[in-house]
Amino acid sequence: VKLWQLDGEETWILLHLEVQSQPESAFPERMFIYFYRLRDRYHVPIISLAILSDERPNWRPQVFEFDQWGCQVRFQFPIVKLLDYEQRWEELETSSNPFAMVVMAHLKAQSTRNDIDQRKRWKLTLTRKLGQKGYSRAEIVSLYRFIEWIVNLPPEAELEYQTELAQLQQEERMPYLSAIERTAQQKGIEQGIEQGIEQGIEQGIERGIERGKRSLVQRQLTRKFGELAAAVQAQLNALSPAQLEDLSEALLDFDRLADLQAWLDSAS
Repeated sequence: VKLWQLDGEETWILLHLEVQSQPESAFPERMFIYFYRLRDRYHVPIISLAILSDERPNWRPQVFEFDQWGCQVRFQFPIVKLLDYEQRWEELETSSNPFAMVVMAHLKAQSTRNDIDQRKRWKLTLTRKLGQKGYSRAEIVSLYRFIEWIVNLPPEAELEYQTELAQLQQEERMPYLSAIERTAQQKGIEQGIEQGIEQGIEQGIERGIERGKRSLVQRQLTRKFGELAAAVQAQLNALSPAQLEDLSEALLDFDRLADLQAWLDSAS
């Protein structure tokens, strides 16, 4: 951060943030090494802060010391222990700071590692909270991607989660979920590419993308309206890749099966 004092003099403060996810005996020395290398390079005030995201409550390294033949060094740095926020959960829930959501997701990812049902429930709860904090659309998408990454689920539980998420969008009419659903679509397309490569499809990546889109659109429609009639399914199968792309956007606003039918008729 570059600042100007009231007298107009330029001032630098260089903030060094280190996120440490597991205990390490040499961590305090490493913090000191980073500190003096930054100081040597920039010759400005350096503030080093450690964010400890490990699961050992008593591991709280804060000091590096050296004392030999009268030569002494003592380097002390502040820490933030994410586990401590388990006792401040209500504060996290009421905070509009995006990093409060990051900490909640991190804590629940740790505590539900061996309980898939609880993990799925908390992933859905955290996703719902995204629309209650006043975040921008870009913040919602970024936070959702973080939640997707850290509160990961096995395939069957992930499908249940996506199904319940789609139901929430229908029942509670939460507009922000459309942005999340588009992110899920992209994930499905990427999975389609991977499946296409693994199965050795002759057309390669392009066909993998098309299969991913087609499969995801059909799944989303089935979640919204149940099993589709054979005639409707035939119309879906006849859509071009470009039409599938258009439908993947349009279906987010469908409320009734008649909306889908009208769209398909207009696309024929």
